This record gives sequence, structure tokens and C-alpha cells, in this order.
Amino acid sequence: MRDLRLAGDVEEIDGRGHAAIPGLVDCHTHACFGADRAEEFDRRSGGASYEELHAAGGGILSTVRATRAAGQDELTAIVERHRGWMLAHGTTTFEGKSGYGLDRETELAQLRAVKAAGGIPTWLGAHAVPPEFDNADAYLDFALEEVLHEAAKLAEAADVFVERGAFDAEQGRRYLEACRDAGLTLRLHADQFTEGGGVPLAIELNARSVDHLEVTGPEGVRALASSDVTAVFLPVAALFLGCPMPPARALIAAGAIVALATDFNPGSAFCESLPVTCNLACTQLGMSPAEALVACTVNAAHVLGRADRLGRLAPGFAADIVLLDAPDWRYLAYHLGGDHVAAVVKDGALVHRR
Repeated sequence: MRDLRLAGDVEEIDGRGHAAIPGLVDCHTHACFGADRAEEFDRRSGGASYEELHAAGGGILSTVRATRAAGQDELTAIVERHRGWMLAHGTTTFEGKSGYGLDRETELAQLRAVKAAGGIPTWLGAHAVPPEFDNADAYLDFALEEVLHEAAKLAEAADVFVERGAFDAEQGRRYLEACRDAGLTLRLHADQFTEGGGVPLAIELNARSVDHLEVTGPEGVRALASSDVTAVFLPVAALFLGCPMPPARALIAAGAIVALATDFNPGSAFCESLPVTCNLACTQLGMSPAEALVACTVNAAHVLGRADRLGRLAPGFAADIVLLDAPDWRYLAYHLGGDHVAAVVKDGALVHRR
């Protein structure tokens, strides 16, 4: 037997009666934002649609106003607070997008805040058109000329919202090609409300992922299944907004690469819990507990370019471990909203204990 004794101080964790799983990986969050949108949630519960709120200056643009009003220190403190929430639910690695600044200084401040909190920054410079610009093309002129160079020094990936009322596929192509030339990995929000050409664009540009897919039809399913683009499901957002759930079972049956994420944001998915996301994957998307676990561990790590060192309990991988206060790992998805994360280890150190 190998000698497993370690030199120096060692903290022992009693894992008896607990199930151990890899640290969870949240590959799609908007964890850096100012204020909240509780008032909008109230209005939407009374019948207002997400698109109606957005058109009236609410939605993304209301968070833009609040995020611009926050300084660098406040944004960093906000992301650190949200990181603590995610750790308590077993998330050891998270991606965080900008996109709530839509000006130079706030976009860069968001990326710095995510990085300072230990997250993986994505420049979502094409999230919406801010009010000081007349149209999407004029805004993209600004973003690509004035922000991209500095954003590419901070971010690992670029993202674009290809959707009615945001950016069309041609505008998405222009943005993503410029970001690719700057060395950024490509990702897309697409098919959340309409099929606007985001899936074919993601495949054409060999994007790492295309996320949402609530309204993706059979042709999009076939195309994704024959590509290397990961389909990232965000069932909390679909539930929040009353949208159809993405065609997860069809994509899996066709052989697509799939991942799960929370889409944690203040407006359409105010939820930092991957265990809740896993429950929705099983109860609403038709995924098995094993498929859900893979989708928010090693497959999500693949989306972030870290599948060689995150998402598995195996030699050579980071010591990111979640201990569940349960006899069976399937409680991760089975116990809806349960307080079942007993301890979280990140890089071999205990970072959370219930």
C-alpha cells in the first residue's frame, strides 16, 4: 500500500455518512451586478413579459444603470458575496460575465471584479444596446474600438446575445470575429425566445458553447449534435420566465455535448444553486441524475477550457470536492432546495463547512 502520509499541518475532515462528488462548475453566470430587480419580479408575476419590461427600459438596462453607479470596490464586494453563496451550494469554479456596464469603465470593472473574486471572466460586451446609442451597429463600433483591446487582457471568452431586440446574427458574427482575432474563446446566448440564427453562427465560428436553447427546433438539434459546440441548458431562467424548457433529451439522444449552469442574474434567474438546477434538469428536462452531475462538472469544465483539471475526482485533477450530508450522491438533484452540502474543499483546502 502506498504511504499516504502528508508532511506539514493536515486538516482532517470526517466524511463518514457523506457522499463525495467533484466540485461543481457553473459555466454561465452574471454574478457581477448592482442592486436587484425585485420590483420587476413583482410586475412580471402580475403578467408583464420579460420582453415588455426590456422594451420599457427595465430588464437588462435597469441593471446597467445600477451597475454603472457602483464603483470598482463595490462590484468586487458584490461578486465576493455571490461567490460565498455559490460555495455554500457546492460550486467551486464559476464563470462570470460582464454585460451590465455597456460602457468602457464599467465593463472593465466587472471583469476585474470577477477575476478578483476567483472567477473566470467573460466579456459579454454585446448584451444589449445602451440608451446612449441609437442602434446596435453604432454601439458595436464603440465596443470593438474602445473596449475590446482592454477587455481581452482581462477576459478568457467573449459572449453575445443573439436575440430579437438585442443583436442579430450578422451583428453577432461581426462582434465574435473581432473577439476571436483578439484571442478570446467564443460563446453565445441564443434561441431563448426566437430562433435568430445563433446556433448556425456558433457552429460556423466553432464557438465553445451556445447557451439557453429554449426554442431550438429539430434542425438546430441535428446541427448541434453533429458539431463540437456545447449546448448549455439554463433551466432556472426558463422556469423564471415561463419559457419552454430546452430540448435536452433530443440533444442528448442525438449525441450533442451538453452542460448545465444557473444563469445566476438579478432579473431572469436569481438563483446561485447548481443543486436546484440539477433537480430541474431531472424533473423538467428529462435528464438522469448522472447526466445532470456530468453536465455541471466535467462538461461545464470543458466549456471553460478546464476539463483536463476540473470536474473529476481523479489523480492529476484539482482537489475540488463536495461532501453531501446524504448517503447517496443522487441527493444532489433529488433533495430540492435541501441544505445538503456539508463541506466544500477547493484546491485541497476546506473553504466551506455548514
